Amino acid sequence: MTEPFGARLRRAMDERGPLCVGIDPHASLLSEWGLDDDVAGLERFSRTVVEALSDRVAVFKPQSAFFERFGSRGVAVLEKTVQEARAAGALVLMDAKRGDIGSTMAAYAEAFLRKDSPLFSDALTVSPYLGYGSLSPAIALARESGAGLFVLALTSNPEGGEVQHAVRADGRNVGATMLGHLAAENIGEEPLGSFGAVVGATLGDLSSYDLDINGPLLAPGVGAQGATPADLPRVFGAAIRNVVPNVSRGLLRHGPGAGALRASADRFAQEIRAAQPTA
Repeated sequence: MTEPFGARLRRAMDERGPLCVGIDPHASLLSEWGLDDDVAGLERFSRTVVEALSDRVAVFKPQSAFFERFGSRGVAVLEKTVQEARAAGALVLMDAKRGDIGSTMAAYAEAFLRKDSPLFSDALTVSPYLGYGSLSPAIALARESGAGLFVLALTSNPEGGEVQHAVRADGRNVGATMLGHLAAENIGEEPLGSFGAVVGATLGDLSSYDLDINGPLLAPGVGAQGATPADLPRVFGAAIRNVVPNVSRGLLRHGPGAGALRASADRFAQEIRAAQPTA
């Protein structure tokens, strides 16, 4: 039986620290690296990040859109990136934010969560805004495959508030409702559940939310979006041990040299460790 994602993530975070590095090969970053905005540049960029950092970060988070824009050849690079990162010992969280209903949601799940899929990843970001129940096919396949999900709950983009802060008839807002669903998915799981939430590190004090979902909290916004590792205790409070801070542009801009990428990753990791409360 495959070990659940939550257990594998907990071990990786304890051994390597919780840093998640995005693999976001957008055109401007390829240019900064002196690479052409084409499939060859995409492949060079992705391979460099994996080779430089796969021995020291817990999670890579490739952004599917930046590969998909090159069509089938870009998706082939994404497949190779996922496979090389996992072979090197890092976990892969596919940032595809899929969300649909019925057989379509099931097909999205099969693309990323079926164990024999070329794009099989350890976890997948998903959108619940067709209703949390629409995620059922992905939840079921993740459990079967030992994979995980990260559900958009309280995102770092300012536009998200108009949906996530909307108040339901029961008095809870939508974001809190999503956190409640995830807590229910993770009941009894040890040492960590496999169903996490996306909660922006830029959101400030979230003490009014119950972030103790017994699952991981992916925290985008560290680095280029303005949040720092020192902000994490204020945002996440007692749940900080389960936070997976994501850094993308703030780290990747130090490339293309492998040494500079490693040094930047090590600095972020040290700052994150320093922000963690001592036991």
